[in-house]
Amino acid sequence: MSDRKISSQFSTSDYAAFALSGGLCCTLSHGAMTPIDVVKTRIQLDSSLRGKGMLGVTRSILAAEGLPGLLTGFGPTAVGYALQGSVKFAGYEAAKKWLVELSGSREAAIQNRTAIYLGGAAIAEFFADILLTPLEATRIRLVSDPKCANGLVSGLTKIASTEGVSSLYAGFIPILCKQVPYAIGQFTVNERCTEFIYKRMSPETRANLSGTQTFGITLGSGIVAGFAAAILSHPADTLLSQINKGHGPQGSMVHRLVTLGKEAGVRGLFAGLGPRMIMTAGLVSSQFLMYGGIKNALGARPGIEIHKE
Repeated sequence: MSDRKISSQFSTSDYAAFALSGGLCCTLSHGAMTPIDVVKTRIQLDSSLRGKGMLGVTRSILAAEGLPGLLTGFGPTAVGYALQGSVKFAGYEAAKKWLVELSGSREAAIQNRTAIYLGGAAIAEFFADILLTPLEATRIRLVSDPKCANGLVSGLTKIASTEGVSSLYAGFIPILCKQVPYAIGQFTVNERCTEFIYKRMSPETRANLSGTQTFGITLGSGIVAGFAAAILSHPADTLLSQINKGHGPQGSMVHRLVTLGKEAGVRGLFAGLGPRMIMTAGLVSSQFLMYGGIKNALGARPGIEIHKE
């Protein structure tokens, strides 16, 4: 392999396709997972529910609130993750390209590919979370107190008018602590899992993979990446739920997070991990499947691959 520079130019239409594909795959997948997310959030916020398990809490919500109770927060979820997904997926393609070119050569990029995946995911997620945070705050408020507002617009405006716009960003640091590890697990583990599978195939086998086989590889890698994303990000996800519920002492965000973390303990920080692992495996795997399919249908160039051959 020669020590040549990697050159792959993406047009404006390519980035538009990346953004549209990312937005669609995230809003569809997160929207579909709303009932599981409602159960997970209730478990995180109410310690009395932790012994009931996922099915028990689901039955409790259905008995008290009916089916609409499991769909609480659907509006903020759909809109928030449409915006976040657009920036995250397009941003990852752009950040990875920039970091690859910054490496100077193909050999250097391959040698440092894990760092490139980590950096690209973190950069993309940071900017995506600026858009996501207010909508995530609204979603959590609606899930924790369904009577506080009628939906996305009323919930968002009520929080902004009664508590100030800054309250919508009260969870920005926790959301970064949650979403950056999530994105790192999602993209980095998926890239390495895919490489692991392909490295065990001959070039002829890889070139002649059927659609079903390719689907299986994408699905399997996405499930593993989803499990990793859930485990890495769950403690911060619990703290985010607590912050947006209004829990914790007054003071700086760091003080509140440390205090809430100590009060929860390891067991409390990982409360609801089971439902979230199921949810996240479905989210991540379905997102990669939909993202690839939509991106190809829109005629976008493939993203840069730096897998070791």
